[in-house]
Amino acid sequence: MEEKNEILRQRRDKLKTFRSEGINPFANDFRVSHGSGEILSQYAEATTEELEQVETVFAVAGRIMARRDFGKAAFIQLQDQAGRLQVYINKASVGDESFELFRRVDIGDLVGVTGRAFRTKTGEFSLRAEGFRLLTKSVLPLPEKWHGLTDVETRYRQRYLDLIVNQDVRDVFVKRSQIVSCLRDFMSRQGFLEVETPMMQPIAGGATARPFVTHHNSLKMDLFLRIAPELYLKRLVVGGFDRVFEINRNFRNEGISIRHNPEFTMMEFYQAYATYEDLMEMTEEMICEVAEKVCGSTQISYGGEPVDLSRPWDRLTVKEAIVKHGGVDAKALETRESLLGVAKSLGVAVDPKMGPGKMLMEIFDCVAEPKLWNPTFITEYPTEVSPLSRKNDANPDVVDRFELFVVGRELANAFSELNDPEDQRERFLGQLAEKEAGDDEAHAMDEDYIRALEYGLPPTAGEGIGIDRLVMLLTDSASIRDVILFPQLKKESH
Repeated sequence: MEEKNEILRQRRDKLKTFRSEGINPFANDFRVSHGSGEILSQYAEATTEELEQVETVFAVAGRIMARRDFGKAAFIQLQDQAGRLQVYINKASVGDESFELFRRVDIGDLVGVTGRAFRTKTGEFSLRAEGFRLLTKSVLPLPEKWHGLTDVETRYRQRYLDLIVNQDVRDVFVKRSQIVSCLRDFMSRQGFLEVETPMMQPIAGGATARPFVTHHNSLKMDLFLRIAPELYLKRLVVGGFDRVFEINRNFRNEGISIRHNPEFTMMEFYQAYATYEDLMEMTEEMICEVAEKVCGSTQISYGGEPVDLSRPWDRLTVKEAIVKHGGVDAKALETRESLLGVAKSLGVAVDPKMGPGKMLMEIFDCVAEPKLWNPTFITEYPTEVSPLSRKNDANPDVVDRFELFVVGRELANAFSELNDPEDQRERFLGQLAEKEAGDDEAHAMDEDYIRALEYGLPPTAGEGIGIDRLVMLLTDSASIRDVILFPQLKKESH
């Protein structure tokens, strides 16, 4: 700590000295002509002779990440958004004044350099500096030896520092941006219209989850941060937008874990005149395309284990998955009493007051979900746990729904939409009864949504895909915090 305080004192002293000498330590008049990525992509493979023919004087800017001094010359590693570029600085090329300034800057400072490309005697591609400017004086030092941060909470809390020193982290978020762009492009080519729906809603609807509550002073009413955009998107389908999607932020007042953050990103979309089976085909095509573009293959690795994303993907019903992965007799899944016995034998904790549908899903969550490694569509969810899904015509105890699981976790949820207003009202009433019985996550009544259904929602299928979890999968990230730039954390203790 004493050493750090001394470094801090020295840097603050330099800041004062620069100002007293008329050197602006926070200049904003340097114009960048090229980024490191652009320069390296065009010239990194050029020969010494070819570089001698390049007349361009490059103006680059970035953070000094390393330096090697040799008296009247030095090499620095300059880092910008695209990566790092080696720069050679000597007194003869930049002049006495600029070289003296260079000798006083620190690792972590942001500088501007003008110069030409060349190869060193050892064959390294570099820029030979002809001009040097200090652009931003860094007061706090980077982590020791710049090898990165090791304390996980510090990495998440000070993400800006994490991004400076950890190239792997920068790569994850570049990939995240690419993944979202690929999804947008795919949806656009499929004829979907991107829309925006309210993030503050008078009724927390579209999912079963505990909401965050806020208050609007002028309207004198409580509002909820949205737990899902579903009911608003389906209102748009009623209004005549047959294919809509939204890449949205949702908020759920629930626990924090390696899979859950209270604020998370989903892509939700609805297609009129389609079924959940149509969306299975579309989901396979979409995720395979994204994997190919971002990872270069549908054969990827997660946590050191191979994952095969190639089509076709497995399809199992909820009960088939329990039988396959839990070693349970299918007949034991037919009645509430036998389900209680199955839960007890497998050590699955269930409330005896639960309905058979909820019991079935508790068993599934424990014995089947963790074993669904390669992409698997799970179908035939109980109607009891699917308040917004269309009942199956042949078996009204289940709904036309699927969830997609990869590497033992849910990645997407989709169903053929319930568009019968009377059935929807009954489902809402059932959820209200559960809420009154103490279920904080039960769905609320939404009279306006029922009114929208009474005007006529065409036969429609909808789906939500967890963007954060998709990024986790395609970047081999163990925790959701690794793919969210600023994850929610406990209050910092001092």
